[in-house]
Amino acid sequence: MDLNDRNTTVYARNTVEFVTVAAEFCAYIEQSEGRKRQDFMDTVLKLLPLLYLKASLLESVEGAEDFLPEAFVSEQDYEVVKLTLSNIMGNDDDYLDFCNEDVKFSDEPAVKTISEDLADIYQALKNFTETYRVGLEESMYEAVGEVKNAFLLYWGQTLTNAMRALHRARYAIREDDDEEYDLE
Repeated sequence: MDLNDRNTTVYARNTVEFVTVAAEFCAYIEQSEGRKRQDFMDTVLKLLPLLYLKASLLESVEGAEDFLPEAFVSEQDYEVVKLTLSNIMGNDDDYLDFCNEDVKFSDEPAVKTISEDLADIYQALKNFTETYRVGLEESMYEAVGEVKNAFLLYWGQTLTNAMRALHRARYAIREDDDEEYDLE
């Protein structure tokens, strides 16, 4: 692929829109400490479908399978994000994952957490957006392919699982108070 084709991909409208939404998601996650659970869920339930849509519109990039993006998110950064989100979600963090392939061979469903799902998505998107921020077009091009492949293979499903669990937590009728969460 020549340089013009790479630049076309790097600066394509769908790519730029995805970068924008991914950066917004990462910023929101980074600034989420101290947020109320309901407000947090409301915002994330709006960002996740937009992320899914924008990721699905990204071009597939040939040759990106071998690209290993620089890891801007350290293990410590990841754990801080996960712990922060776990604190926000509280008792609503855990959910049963019936979509997991391993469930077929088990008597019990897998227990997952919304906080870990969102931290996984954050890690993929933060590494991607930081690659874009550095501004090396070759790396940006490869990062588009890598984030698209990762979306198809992993974080797209993780996103839909988190959305399902967040929706259930946000709009659940609570047995302890027999009232629905505020639907407005």
